Amino acid sequence: MSFFLRLIEDSDRANGLWDLCNAVRNGKEDPRYFEVDPESFEKVPGKPFAYWISEQVREIFEIFPPFESDGRIVKQGLATADDFRFVRAWWETSLDEACEDWTLLAKGGAFAPFYSDVFLKVNWRSGGLEIKNNLNASGGVRSNVWMLKETEEHYFGRIGITWPLRTQRFGPRILPSSCIFGHKGPVLFDEFDRTDVLMAYLALFTSAAFNAFLSLQLNAADSTARSFEVGVLKRTILPPLDQFKVAELNQLALAAWKMRRASDWSNETSHAFILPSILLASKGEASEQESPRSLEDLASKISDIAFELYGFNDADRAAALGSSGSAGNDVNDADADCEENEEEDAAAAEAVDQTDGLLSWAAGVAFGRFDWRLATGEREAPLEPEPFDPLPAKSPGMLHDDAEPFSAHSGILVDDQGHPNDLARLIEEVLARVEAPVPADVRRWLQRDFFPLHLKQYSKSRRKAPIYWPISTSSGSYTLWLYYPSLTDQTLFTAVNDFIEPKLKQVDQDVAALRTKGSAQSRDDERTFEALQTLELELIELRDTLLTIAQAYRPNHDDGVQITAAPLWQLFRHKPWQKVLKDTWAKLEKGDYDWAHLAMAYWPDRVREKCRTDKSLAIAHDLEHLYVEPDPKPTKARGRKKNG
Repeated sequence: MSFFLRLIEDSDRANGLWDLCNAVRNGKEDPRYFEVDPESFEKVPGKPFAYWISEQVREIFEIFPPFESDGRIVKQGLATADDFRFVRAWWETSLDEACEDWTLLAKGGAFAPFYSDVFLKVNWRSGGLEIKNNLNASGGVRSNVWMLKETEEHYFGRIGITWPLRTQRFGPRILPSSCIFGHKGPVLFDEFDRTDVLMAYLALFTSAAFNAFLSLQLNAADSTARSFEVGVLKRTILPPLDQFKVAELNQLALAAWKMRRASDWSNETSHAFILPSILLASKGEASEQESPRSLEDLASKISDIAFELYGFNDADRAAALGSSGSAGNDVNDADADCEENEEEDAAAAEAVDQTDGLLSWAAGVAFGRFDWRLATGEREAPLEPEPFDPLPAKSPGMLHDDAEPFSAHSGILVDDQGHPNDLARLIEEVLARVEAPVPADVRRWLQRDFFPLHLKQYSKSRRKAPIYWPISTSSGSYTLWLYYPSLTDQTLFTAVNDFIEPKLKQVDQDVAALRTKGSAQSRDDERTFEALQTLELELIELRDTLLTIAQAYRPNHDDGVQITAAPLWQLFRHKPWQKVLKDTWAKLEKGDYDWAHLAMAYWPDRVREKCRTDKSLAIAHDLEHLYVEPDPKPTKARGRKKNG
């Protein structure tokens, strides 16, 4: 028998130890003192010194089956070896449902139990042929292709329960159908894809009891990393469930999923987006959104069922719940823990100011992205999907392909008072149409606040992917807004012909009118004259720069936002974004991103030459006929050394 003292919850451990020792000497009972036979530790996988749990809980590891058994399968997913090349935010790629080149990718992320939107896509054209050949060419990771063969054939696209690999707390959530999953987002599958059973497991995984068993093993390995590896999960035990417990847990998990998903109704980068929060509230939808109290109640009910299933007594329950008294896995605190290197995801997930969210949505309506009819009641939002349904190509709040946009344009708007495509005026008109409050300083917000907010909103998983691009003169006095989804090889020419040239003509006329005043000019006239002359020179510079870029500019949405915007880096005035694009352009020039379609447009000879020796590159550009298989290495002849 060994003796253990547990002072983790004591703020003053020196005095706590003194008091505890005195209590033991005097024969008094103290919940911080444990007498345990070390051989009982062998019942727990990894043999941790789990002295603080009862012998009954340790014996449960020998009674109940492990995570991977009874028709449950756990799989690790895809590692692309080059996420910048093969992974995109979902809004960067084509929104055409018929396009199957890019598939949704569940890749871990921040702690978010029950629900988290799948916001990434992976290049899976021809079954990931480009990725597989890149892996084969890179050396050292070739085995990953063979390891994934069964997973690709039998598990990609199926429904399951996924979780982020590295968070401080376990965060299981739904994996919808038609998704690929990454190595940082392992998945539990049910042999028969039973949705009610998977939902019941999801509920159990969030319980305090399950997380107590999980924590025992993590403490045995590395208590600081909190890495929820497939191997650890496979060994964690699950109690058998009858049909009544499945039904009960299924309903609790479904209720929690709906509450968590409702918080995304006002997140415009989510597949669940409907309207900004201020408009949802005006429609009476706010009450449907996530309620911390309700989620706490659900977590408490789930944990009560789990304690009963595992056979925990009152003392074991108290130990599992800990000093916080939390009944579950802190489901309310969705963004407190982030996957390693995913901190900006949590920052971007912070609630957007209501006015900013409203103005951002109105700008999206002006560009033709969102449908204002949902706010006026002219169009009803579609029914809520089932948890495992495939995610839509467009969110409910987006404009349908066959719907009339708020304003017809070529994908270019402008910050130019009096122009029919003036973005500030269109935002005001949108707000007036939906009877929302119109701020007095919309143009000021557009010029100073919009792009930094937009860049933050549309940055996920270390991808910065803004879709509204402010292209400005050197002083920022004149700005064109380009809509990334509408970009073509004619966009820059259109910007010059339909916007800059007419503006130059207008400025030239205004300059000529002031010049005719001669000495009769007032001081205001003189200042206006100088400003117009400066604007004229800047517009000419902007025109010439755009025409120079346009000669070889062939945007392709498969390249993603960052590559596509890189040739325009000097025309963005937001310094952090400009730096990102400048660095990207330098790497494009150097040849680091020759897989991009834009590289082929600017440096075709260099790219074609590389395609001869790089099969993945040849596949990317549909030039497999150029690739030449290398000659096999000759085998060395073996022979004996001759003596003498």
